[in-house]
Amino acid sequence: MSHRLNKLTAAAVITGACVLTAGLSGCKKEESAATLVAQAKQFQQKGDNTAAMIQLKNALAASPDDGEARYLLARLSLDGGDVLAAEKEVRKAIGLKYPEAQTMPVLARALLMQGKFKEALDETEAAAKAGGAELLSVRADAMLALGKRDEAKAVFESVLQSQPAFAPALVGLGRVAFLARDPAAAMAYAEKAVAAAPKNDEALLFKADLLRAQNKPEQALEAYSQVLVANPAHRSAHIEKAYLEISSGKYELAQADLAAAKKTTPNSMMVTYTQALLDFTQGKNAAALESLQKVLRAAPEHMPSILLAGAVNLNLGSMQQAEQHLRKYLEKNPDNLYARKMLATTLLRGGQTPDALAVLAPALKSTETPDVQLLALAGESYMQARDFNKATEYFEKASALEPKTASLRTSLGLSKLGKGDQAQGISDLEAAAALDTKSLQSGIALIRAEIGLRNFDKALAAATQLAKSQPNNPEVSQLTGVALLGKADAAGARASFEKALTQQAGFFPAVAALVQLDMYEKKPEAAKQRLLALVEKDKKNLDAMTALAGLAASQGQQAEVTSWLEKASAEHPDAVQPALRLGVHYLRSGKAAQALTLARKLQPTYPSNTDVLELVAQSQLATKDVNGALESYSKLAGLLPKSPGVQLRLAEVHMELKNEAAAADDLKKALQLQPDLIQAHVMQAGMLVRQNKHDAALAVARLVQKQHAKLPAGYAMEGDILAAQGKVALAPPLYEKALALGKAPGFAIKLADAYRASGKVKESEQVVARWRKDNPNDPAVAMYQAETSLVTKQYPIAIEQFEAILKSNPKNAVAHNNLAQAYAQVKDKRALAAAEQADKLVPGHPAIMDTLGWILVEQGDVARGLPLLQKAAAAAAGNGEIRYHYAAALSKSGDKAGARKELEQLLATGKTFPQADEARALLKQL
Repeated sequence: MSHRLNKLTAAAVITGACVLTAGLSGCKKEESAATLVAQAKQFQQKGDNTAAMIQLKNALAASPDDGEARYLLARLSLDGGDVLAAEKEVRKAIGLKYPEAQTMPVLARALLMQGKFKEALDETEAAAKAGGAELLSVRADAMLALGKRDEAKAVFESVLQSQPAFAPALVGLGRVAFLARDPAAAMAYAEKAVAAAPKNDEALLFKADLLRAQNKPEQALEAYSQVLVANPAHRSAHIEKAYLEISSGKYELAQADLAAAKKTTPNSMMVTYTQALLDFTQGKNAAALESLQKVLRAAPEHMPSILLAGAVNLNLGSMQQAEQHLRKYLEKNPDNLYARKMLATTLLRGGQTPDALAVLAPALKSTETPDVQLLALAGESYMQARDFNKATEYFEKASALEPKTASLRTSLGLSKLGKGDQAQGISDLEAAAALDTKSLQSGIALIRAEIGLRNFDKALAAATQLAKSQPNNPEVSQLTGVALLGKADAAGARASFEKALTQQAGFFPAVAALVQLDMYEKKPEAAKQRLLALVEKDKKNLDAMTALAGLAASQGQQAEVTSWLEKASAEHPDAVQPALRLGVHYLRSGKAAQALTLARKLQPTYPSNTDVLELVAQSQLATKDVNGALESYSKLAGLLPKSPGVQLRLAEVHMELKNEAAAADDLKKALQLQPDLIQAHVMQAGMLVRQNKHDAALAVARLVQKQHAKLPAGYAMEGDILAAQGKVALAPPLYEKALALGKAPGFAIKLADAYRASGKVKESEQVVARWRKDNPNDPAVAMYQAETSLVTKQYPIAIEQFEAILKSNPKNAVAHNNLAQAYAQVKDKRALAAAEQADKLVPGHPAIMDTLGWILVEQGDVARGLPLLQKAAAAAAGNGEIRYHYAAALSKSGDKAGARKELEQLLATGKTFPQADEARALLKQL
């Protein structure tokens, strides 16, 4: 029977031998360390760096204070790209007093490779005084990285004065020449370096880099191969080859080169970075991000990784992280146009249009050759800012540079439509469609534009033309249906929508259009079944489940809304939007605790997501955790420092906390960010009124009128301020103006109230009658009218009005409550039933418990009425009417002492209330 030994490296044999014999005789420490270091050097000479590192680590295990072993391990780690290990080991060698002439160049190079250029210079400044070609060259590289080109050149030249053939210095001067845009001189230095040291890795690599920079990929690949002939374990040559292969789409070859580099240098930061680049190029963004996070943990200042992390996060939709990385990169590299364009794109997608324009501004001022993509981005930014004139200007410049690019002509047409130039806008869209008859983007834009202008026949003609090159495209069929719907051809539209679904089953825009048609034709069940059928085929169809929730909401089926939104979130546990939608629904449904629980679950996964943080803050406010909301909104303000809306919310929270000074600061910040923010002005004016600074408040109202002359807010504000001053007679003209501009029930109510308070009852009633005639189904003014009748003791009229309100809205608890009061005043036995219905709809409300309790007491059922009044009085301690009812009930129950005490406390407050005289009379009786 034959036996085969597995092939083992020499290092493994030696290490194993020591382990096997250790139990018998042991390995002598001094002798072992020296021997292992010597063996490491032999392996290094043979090119087996892995074996060399194993032996050095074994040597250090035997003798931790061996300075030479530390130094050699640092050099090998550096060659392998493990810069953190290199820095760690060389610092230990320095601590062990190993010669600086050898350790300092390694330390400088390790810091340099981490992007710590200034630290590399600072920490080696003293050692540099002793000279040394290697250290001086590395320091000059650091100077070059810091943009100190002249200083670096002088140092390289000083090195060559003492060592004319020192390859690193020749390469350094080559880099200086390349940066000075003298590629011929750079190549001359590269040739000198190679001639001086034919097997020098750095010289060969620099020559290959120059060939690549001159767009000579084949020659560059050959040059990188020469580096690998000289040093088969050279990590950078494999990486540079991988770069070239990535750029030419040869991903398998690139992966093979990276595998080779990783084999020789498994801990190399650059190998990991290049793997991230390869993954990013292939659209594997999650894998790319994982690699980049490893690099940035090791070297947080590695600029290429920071730039790539920005691009990866942009693709993943993580706008804040993308912005953070790209801003950091631009701080160090402000002239990098690619990074500038990418940051602008990030900001645009995040809705930060002014910031995007600010980022683009320096590049747009450049006198260099115009960049088409930059001009297009500027156009898109101004489009988003709704400055269509500027958008058109930039799209025209971009289109002039590339007149046959259909996408640019499309954008130009859209910008012209935006500024109101409909004829030229349509003309450009038609030209774009003609430039590329197969361009879906241009054709769709033209169809949409014609539909928007209600040119339905032209839209249909454009759709017919596009369908010739896109016969099976569902979007074309769907837009054809929209155009037909514009022509009131519902049957034709339905047929087009159905056709879109045969072209792509489940194409949701077509499904949604058919659902709308069903609803228009008053077939809600058909709409529901259509969506249910889609969910049946695709159990996780988010659009369909969201639409089903919307359909249920339109029919007032809140339980079903909740069910569909919960299902959508459960089916997409890793998606943030369904969860956010559910959280907002919980808040609107009064389920604040559930909203907060959901938001808290989302936070660890999405710690920087502003929508999640806002849901947390809103939920905290709804659950009365005002301090928690303040903390959350403060964090949100840190993430969105340029959001006036967040500052406004902070002001509202500070108002809840009775901190008007802080609220004033928040409003000031909000208005600095958006000077015409109406809500901030309204809050500001309200604070000034509370401080009796009426003139200042009026100035704010008039500023709003100036900023928003066609909006009602400023006029209504001035009316409110005058009313607060007691000058209510001056308010009606302002409310009239607000009502004319706004046509809102709130303004009609304010106007009617102002007339009534001024003693002009007839004018007040005319305002209400006019509004009711023009808006017979409006519930707000109808309710105001009924409540006015109740307050003015017109009980039969009030009863009639509240009964009419309840016919259209039988679940209106306030109407039931007020109707109960009106019934009680005319001794109508239906009072108790109406009050009980109100309490059933909104149980535990103080005003409703007061109505029900007082009716019971007046009907002689004190035993049942008294506990309700007690609860109401406890919940609304500041309401004199409720407390009087409670005291009267105590008196009727026989608790004279309790009634007397309650009345004494009530009257001691000095507050007025409708039954104050009755309360004094009762107290006298007691």
